[in-house]
Amino acid sequence: MKFEINREIFLDGIQKTLGIVEKKTTMPILNTILINAEKNKIKITATDREISLISDYEANVSEEGEIAVLAKMLYDMVREIPGEVVDFYEKSKTVKISSQRTFYKMSGYSAEEFPVVSPDDEAPLFKINGSVMKSLINKTAFAMSMNETQKNINGVFFEVSIDGVSSILKMVATDGHRLSLAKSAPLESSIRIGRGVIIPKKGLIEVRKVVDEYNEVMIGVAKNTFIVRADNVLLKVGLVDADYPDYKKVIPKEKGINLVLDRETFLHALRRMSVVSSERYGGVILSFSKGKLVLNSTNLDKGEAMEEIDVDYDGEAVDCGFNVSYLIDAISVIDTDQVIFDVGLGLKPSVVRNVDDDSYLCIIMPLKL
Repeated sequence: MKFEINREIFLDGIQKTLGIVEKKTTMPILNTILINAEKNKIKITATDREISLISDYEANVSEEGEIAVLAKMLYDMVREIPGEVVDFYEKSKTVKISSQRTFYKMSGYSAEEFPVVSPDDEAPLFKINGSVMKSLINKTAFAMSMNETQKNINGVFFEVSIDGVSSILKMVATDGHRLSLAKSAPLESSIRIGRGVIIPKKGLIEVRKVVDEYNEVMIGVAKNTFIVRADNVLLKVGLVDADYPDYKKVIPKEKGINLVLDRETFLHALRRMSVVSSERYGGVILSFSKGKLVLNSTNLDKGEAMEEIDVDYDGEAVDCGFNVSYLIDAISVIDTDQVIFDVGLGLKPSVVRNVDDDSYLCIIMPLKL
C-alpha cells in the first residue's frame, strides 16, 4: 500500500476521527482508524461501535491496500512532520510515513480486525441547510443531562412534524432542572424520520462538528441510527434505545410575570453576578419592583455582587432565585435584542423565550429562597 497526500488534508481527516476513537478500551482496535487506498483517493474510517465516521480524500495512490493504525499516534506524527506532502507506505503491517528529511515508522493492525462499518447507501436521506441543525443543537445541547446513568436524557430528543409539504425540525434537552426546546422555521421539503429519536451526547458532538463545517447536509434515520452525510463525509450515530420524557407536560400553561428585557443588559448583569458563584453555590436573587430589577449574588467563600438595572415593570415587589449559569445559558443563545422572561410565582418554573416567535424557549426551575 502506497500513496502521497497533502499534509493539511490528511491531518484534517485524521483529526475528525479523534473524538470517536476510544481512549480507554479493552479492545485496542478501537484506538485505530482504518485507512483504505484505492484509485485516486483514500478512505478513513473510525468507529467506537456506537458512532462511525467514513470520509474520502483525494490522494495519489500508487499501490492500493488497507491498514488500521493508531489514530492519536498517526495524528501526532502528521502534525509534526514538515512539508506540504506526506508519503505513506505500508508493507507487512509496518507503516512508514515521510516528508522531506523526516521519517516515522509505526506498527499497524490487520484491516480484518477492524469492525465492519456499512455505508447504508439505501437509507432515505433528506437535504437541509447545515445551519438549521447547528442552531437547534446550540439552543438545546447545554440543557441535556451530564449524568450518564440517566440514559434517556443524556442526549437530545429530535423529532420532525409535517405540515402539508413542509417540515419543522424540533430538538429538546433537559437535565431535570431546566428544559430547552428549539424549532426550525418550516422547511420546504418533506422530511420523514418516523417517531422522535434520542441522539446521545457523544454522538451529538460529532453531528455538530459536521454541520459546523458544511453548508448543506443530508440527514436520515435507519436501523436505530442517525445518519448525516455531507460532501465527502458520512457520520452514523447509534440512537439511545429509551423513551424520552413527555416534555410537553413541563411547559407552563399559567402565565407569571411577563417581562420584556434588553438582552445585552440582562446578560451582562448576570455574568457579573457569576463572578462570585462557585460549584457549591451559583445562585442569584432577582428582586423586581416598580421600574427596576436588583440582582444579588452572595457567596460566603468568595464575596458578594449586586447590580440594579431599569426594567419596564409596574407590579408588586417580587423576589425569586435561580442558578445564574442556567439563566446565562438560556439567554446567550437568543440572537434578538430583547428577550421575554416569564417569571413563575412561588416555586413555579420560569420561561426564557424569543420576543418574535415560538421557535425557542427554556424552562428553568427556581431556587428556594
